[in-house]
Order: sequence, then structure tokens, then C-alpha cells
Amino acid sequence: MKTLKLIWVFAIVIISFSGFTQCPTGEVSVELTVSTDQYGSEGYWEIVPTGNSCGNGTIASGGNAAVGCNGAGAQNQPSGGYGGNLHITEGPWCLPVGNEYDLIYVDDYADGGFEFEITVNGYMVNSFDAITGGFLRFHFTAEEPPIRDVSLYSISSPNVYEDLGNKSVKGVFFNYGSAVVNSLDVNYQIDNDPVQTMSLTGLNIQNFETGSFDHSSLWNATLGNHSLKIWASNINGGSDLNPSNDTLFRDIEIGAGIPNIIDYYLTSEIHFQEVVNSSDLVSKPTDLDFHPVLSKNQLWVVNKRTEQVGGSTITIDNPAETNQTNIHKVDGNAWHFMSLPTGIAFSSNGNFATSLGVFDANHNGGAPFTGPSLWSSDLSIYAEPSGGNGSHLDMLHVSPNAQGIASENENVFWVFDGYNNDIVRYDFVDDHGPGASFHGDAKILRYSDFTVAKDPNEKVVSHLVLKDNWVYVVDYGNKKVFRLDKNTGNLGGTPTFGPFESVVQYRYMTGYTTEDVVNTGLIEPAGIDIVGDRMIISDYSSGDIIIYDISTIPAIELGKINTSAQGIMGVKIGPDGRIWYVDYDANTVSVINIGALNISDVAKQNVLKVFPNPAKGQFTIVNPSDSQESVNINIYGATGNLVYSSKFSDSRIHIQTTNWAKGIYKVIVHSEDQIISNSLIVQ
Repeated sequence: MKTLKLIWVFAIVIISFSGFTQCPTGEVSVELTVSTDQYGSEGYWEIVPTGNSCGNGTIASGGNAAVGCNGAGAQNQPSGGYGGNLHITEGPWCLPVGNEYDLIYVDDYADGGFEFEITVNGYMVNSFDAITGGFLRFHFTAEEPPIRDVSLYSISSPNVYEDLGNKSVKGVFFNYGSAVVNSLDVNYQIDNDPVQTMSLTGLNIQNFETGSFDHSSLWNATLGNHSLKIWASNINGGSDLNPSNDTLFRDIEIGAGIPNIIDYYLTSEIHFQEVVNSSDLVSKPTDLDFHPVLSKNQLWVVNKRTEQVGGSTITIDNPAETNQTNIHKVDGNAWHFMSLPTGIAFSSNGNFATSLGVFDANHNGGAPFTGPSLWSSDLSIYAEPSGGNGSHLDMLHVSPNAQGIASENENVFWVFDGYNNDIVRYDFVDDHGPGASFHGDAKILRYSDFTVAKDPNEKVVSHLVLKDNWVYVVDYGNKKVFRLDKNTGNLGGTPTFGPFESVVQYRYMTGYTTEDVVNTGLIEPAGIDIVGDRMIISDYSSGDIIIYDISTIPAIELGKINTSAQGIMGVKIGPDGRIWYVDYDANTVSVINIGALNISDVAKQNVLKVFPNPAKGQFTIVNPSDSQESVNINIYGATGNLVYSSKFSDSRIHIQTTNWAKGIYKVIVHSEDQIISNSLIVQ
């Protein structure tokens, strides 16, 4: 495996200013721009007629001829070819219009790293990322792009699992056409509902550039599974000349969201339930998070373990239930990509990222070279073989000794940088795929107008969470919690630390808004989470989970839960509103239950299945009869008044609570041979 090295490089840009060559009639001018990673000498390329083998009918070639057509994966490390982190324009060549060609890329180390852009008569028509592999073949046609060709590139909202209510539909479109896009319509449709159209004008989207949109028509989301269809039309007043790439689809699961039942922890009897421990391979757990599709009911725990072996994860399906299952996984290169992990955070697309507490992920005693890593939560990809470079999807390297991480959206995360004593926003943009090494599309912003401080013993973490455009940060060293408005600030200069690799953007942010949320009463603050207007903070020194009202700032302390944990760190409010936490010193993960019975006890009894509970807008009752015979439902309020009565014989019934008062209700279902009940909290 190739060792990752810290290399100080100044990117050199070599540009042709000649424009495109005037070719004879029937031919077009073709240019190729090659972008190398830090190992530019490893790559060789050729352009050949489509279907030809490398070296057969070669039209143009470049890079390291010593690698040649047969050098894929040879790892001979020959000298020559391109330098590292360069952009080189090759050509132009006059080629017959409409002819098809293959761009062949050969990599000595078989780990990819080059990028290619094809232009025809000055218009970009293709870009290829050779993110992994030793011998790759890309196809292109020697012809100008259509005049009008817009593609929906991505949908950033709504997420895969959302709460009820109005949702914005946001996304990005891409101009593949030759004409500058000045106007277009963006359309979306949910299931078979009416199409919603928004016209965008005053645009200036050049060839091969993107534009973003936030649709003016909100979607009033209802419970259940939905299909979102979104597409562009009416480009510059005309039709799209390549409709094959116009439309994107996204499946969306709308649930009741995470209920805010935190205040019940202050007024009700509570019980602690251990979920996993050292016998399940829990080893110095620092953090935990639930998969964003809450109905999966899947909890992930990250273990710090030791620097010599790297961290690991435990994936728990149906945690704290009788049908709970666990799987412990270690990535093949956890020693580098998950070294001393201090935090885990899921993004809306199902990926997760980990912050690394190590100083140097190469462990060679040199300069600091580490930062957050991006992973897939697909267990057929994560921690599975991928060519020797681990299964990570991406990694960036300017936050040594990181103490925590929070997700903003998609592949965007915020990190507590314990080495530089500041907060850093990482946008991985498009991941490079499992086990590859390209990082050049990343955007990194450093927030350094203040100083945060990690635990000097590098044990207790300092976690983060996002809520309503604010980044809430646990500042262990300053014994406080503050928040940063992510929508404020201006781009500043280039940081003096790093970036140690070529990225699209690496800048300071200045002039942003911060304010203290809690600045008294904390001794060793560690974990944090928020639901609604309630915030919880774990304090390592006391084992307390402290509950705050953040409807006003500074926050108001409402009370404490003493967990008696030896080393409480990460805390999380789960899909049903319960509080979960890790105990670093005891090697355990636990949940705090509300009421006289814990989850295991409830599962052993004949209790009516009501979910989500607490309910917000709607809840579901499962028919307790195996034969789905007709049963009667009666629901009573806190004073004993009957608020709902009905009969049903299906497998389940959905009941709206939109007009119900907040509080606790009693749900009773009776059939010919049984009467069962459950309590329901309505929010």
C-alpha cells in the first residue's frame, strides 16, 4: 500500500490561451485538460478510436510513457511524466465531427487520482474522474454540445426522513449546453399531485457550470413514503435538446420526526438500560448516532480503541429491544482513516463522517496530517475490501486532534479542530468512492476569530450539533457551550496551516456571529444534542446529563439526570425521544427509559403497539388480533373524557391528532377475547 505523505506543493497551472484551432470543414477542435494528484508521475493516457486497444491507432498520448499501456498496478514507480498537483492542457487536435473516441488512463499504482476534461470548439463536453483503478476507459464524441441542455444535478432537500409539515425543495442544475442559460423553469411533482413550476430569470450559467434553486412552492408533507420527481424545462424560452438527462427522482420517507419528551425526564421515574458492553466489543466509545432514516431504528457507536489498531464501529439494529442485533466492523485501513475517532455524525444522504483525534494519521512522527473521514453506511461497502486503501469515501487533512463532528447536509460537516483551536467546515462535495484517493473537489472554511480548547489530556471529547442554522459547540477547555451562525461571515485570506493537498477552496471566514449559550456550571462538558427548544449536555466529571431550555439565549438550566456513568461522553436523542449515551471508561452504551417499566419488561407483556409515541400530527395502532378480527378502540384524555371511539379490522389504523390538546392519553383496544392498552403522549 502506498504511504500517504505530507508534501508541500505549489499548484502550477499551465493554460493554453490560443482558444480552439480553426479546423477544416467537417472537423472540430478537441483539447484535453489533465489534472494530476500529488503522484502525477504515476499516470499515462491515450486517445484512440472507440473500441481500440491501448496503443492501437493512437491519436494522442501523454503522461509517463514509462508506465505505458501495460503498467496498470505494476507499482514500478518510474520517474518522468507529469508533476504533482498540476493542470495541463493538451492539444488541440482536429478530429472528424461525430466520430467517437476512448480516453484510456493507466495508473502505475492502480489507485487513480487524475481528472480529465474534454472541450470541443472551446465548449466543455465531458469530464472524467479517474478516482480509482489502474486501467480505465472513458468515451466521448467529437462534436459540440447541444445549444440547450440542462440537467438536474442533485436534490438537497427534503431529506430521506423528515418531520411533517411544509418542506422546501432545493437542488442544483447543470448546464451541459453551449448557450449561456439566462432563464429556465424548475418543476417538481410529489406522487401524483399537481406539478409545481417555478420560473428562474436573470441567470448567467455558463457552459459546464451549475446553478442552485430553492423552489417557491413548499410541499406540505404527510406521513408515509413518497416519490419526488423534479426536472427542468423552458430553457431560454426553448425546449431542452437533450431530454434524456432532465429528470431526477428521490424516494422520501416522512415520519413523525423526533419527539421532544425531554421534560418528562425531570418529572417522571427513569430507569437506565445497558444496550451493549465490552462483550459486544465496545472499546473506549466516544460517540453515537442514529441512521437518518429513523424507521430503520439503527444505532451506530464509534470506538476509539488505540492508535496502533485504529477505531471501529458497532452497528445496532433495534437497539434495546428483544430483537436487537449487533455487528462490529473494523475498516481494513482504520489505522489511518479512523485513527482515534472522537465523533461520528450521519448526513442526510446516509453517509457518515468521523473526526480523528490523532495528531498524524501516518504515525511517522512528522508534521500533523489528518482530518475527518467520510464513510458509507452501506454494510456491503463499509469496512469491506476495496483494493487495499480502506473503504473510506473521502478524507481531508487540516484538523489534527479533532474533538467532535456534526453534519450540516449531504457531505458537509463541521469539526472541532483541537490542534489549531478553531472550528472548520468541510465540504467533501462528491466523494471519491471506496478506497480511492482524489480530494481535489473539496471546499474547506476555517473559523478562527476565537479560540476553543480541547482536553489537554486528549481524552474527553468536545462535540458539536447543528440546529436551525446554528452550530452549537461544546468548548471543553473554556468550560462553556457557544453557537456560531453558519449563515454569517465573509471569505478571508488563505490559512497558514495546510492544506497539504490540492483543493478547490481553502479560506478563512471572518465577521461571523457567535454567542455564548452556557458559560457557567460546566466542569468537563463533552457531548451535546438538541431537540426542539431543549438541549442536553453531558459532563464527564459528574456523569450528569444537564437539560437546558434554549428558547432564550443564554440557555436556562432546567435540571440534571445523574447517570452514575464513569466516563460519559457522547449523548444522543433517539428516534422515539429517549436519551442514549456512551460511557468511555465502562465500555458501555445505555438508554434512559421513562416510566416504571423498561423496554425489555414492556416487550414481555401484552402491550398495545402504538407508534410513534409521542405522536405529533398522527399515530398508528397495530391490530393485536393475529386474524385481524374487528376490534374496538376507545381513547381517553387525562381527565377520563372520551376523545375518540371507533372500530377497525385492518392490520393497523392511522389516527390524526392535529386538533388534540398536548398531553397524555389512554388508548384501549378490546376484542372478543382480550383487552389491552397503552399510554400515548401527544405533542
